[in-house]
Amino acid sequence: MGGTATVAGRGRKPKPTAKKALAGNPGKRALNKAEPAFSKITNVDPPEWLSDRASQMWKMIVPELLRENVVAITDLHNVEAFCVAYDNWRMAQESVQAHGIVVTGATGGPMKNPALTAANETMRQMVTFGSMLGLDPASRTRLIGGNKEKETNEFAQLLRS
Repeated sequence: MGGTATVAGRGRKPKPTAKKALAGNPGKRALNKAEPAFSKITNVDPPEWLSDRASQMWKMIVPELLRENVVAITDLHNVEAFCVAYDNWRMAQESVQAHGIVVTGATGGPMKNPALTAANETMRQMVTFGSMLGLDPASRTRLIGGNKEKETNEFAQLLRS
């Protein structure tokens, strides 16, 4: 079954065309000329429905994402999801800190604090959406922003051609 995907979603994610072009198309395969280019944005305020804490997170990360030109208008739902997950994680953590990891259950016995499960779930959501946006060091190295300048080393360009 060499090279044929048999199950949707399995295997390595395709490298964006912009990233291939920036690397000089090392595989020498045809580049996808039909890849959509979504509208870049220069400034966007947090949605009114976000909580205060989620809005604070928005105001902290969106300027950085815009400065690096890595977020388009079609990515804003991922930013919203990250900010909401952050707020939910903080609320769950505050509950765990206030009531502890073990709480008294309905029958009077000890049980795991449900807020701990919520904290773990929202932490996973933060990791997922954060990596999509390049908010952790590992995903940041894989991210190609629109502000990256082309290499001016003529010798390196000659070697790639």
